[in-house]
Amino acid sequence: MTETNNAGAAVTISEKPPAEIAKNERKLGNLRMIAHFAGRYPKQILFAAIALVVAASSTLAIPWGSRMIIDKGFIENGGEVAPYFQLLLGIVVVLGIATAFRFYFVSWLGERVVADVRIAVQQNLLRLAPRFFEENRPAEIASRMTADTAIIEQIVGTTVSVALRNVFIGIGGLALLFSLAPALTAMLLFGIPLVVLPIVYLGRRLEKASRNSQDRVADIGTITSESLGALKIVQAFGQESREHRRFADAVDSTFAAAKKRIRLRAFLTALVMALVFGGIVMLVWEGADQVSEGKITSGTILALVLYGGLVAGAFGALTEVYGDLVRASGASGRLAELMAAEPEIAPPAN
Repeated sequence: MTETNNAGAAVTISEKPPAEIAKNERKLGNLRMIAHFAGRYPKQILFAAIALVVAASSTLAIPWGSRMIIDKGFIENGGEVAPYFQLLLGIVVVLGIATAFRFYFVSWLGERVVADVRIAVQQNLLRLAPRFFEENRPAEIASRMTADTAIIEQIVGTTVSVALRNVFIGIGGLALLFSLAPALTAMLLFGIPLVVLPIVYLGRRLEKASRNSQDRVADIGTITSESLGALKIVQAFGQESREHRRFADAVDSTFAAAKKRIRLRAFLTALVMALVFGGIVMLVWEGADQVSEGKITSGTILALVLYGGLVAGAFGALTEVYGDLVRASGASGRLAELMAAEPEIAPPAN
């Protein structure tokens, strides 16, 4: 939309409907800005990647070590399990050290990227004319510099690392499962969608319910601020009862939204526990039958259960990554707008 200011100059103001804004936030191309700033530190990215691979590989080695304890230690060597427990302990130590390095480098990278983004945005803001800050509230700009950059820090410092780790564990776990017991692994692959799909569906409904609950809480804050901010007017016109009813209605609406969220969360918890533990019981049951028939060993069952839990947990965690990426895309887009704003009057070269 184009308006004319008091001096007669044209002022271009971008107004987008909420639906278009939400659509733009879902364009993950906005994340290119984050990748640009993170790409300035290839050494830290390399160290973080190495630590991530080592940590994920150590995680996948734990079920293998547990299988060695049962099959080699108890069955083949008559209870001589000390060497295999020492091996498993070494794997755990490597896992702990690699996880610490991964956490350090990805956290460092997240904080550094946020610092660079804030500096770049503030540097550009100092170039803009005062009219820009009349059309764009400083409070909203400050929110972008704090809340939006916090979202970016979470994505760079946590979400991306956890997502890559889960992808590595999920794919590696499936490969190891097929190498141990192809038939049981096929059963496991058939059961994973039965567990993940209901969780994803209910998780989205829970996300909407949580957002609605947060909106109702925000309404309470708005009504409180309006009533107390204009308390003299409210009392002068005798509107205390009306404001009390308005506030009470907002509180009741918040409680109703919270009840819906709590019911969904309780049902989702019950469903997850029933599906996951029921699937494990069925897997162990089938595995026990194959042990009695001499098709697999007892240690293989334990490894299958552990790998199955790792794979299901890895792919289940990946379902939450997209939502975080969407939020980060929206935050990145809003910050990119501030960095792309151009001053109306360019400063001289010298």
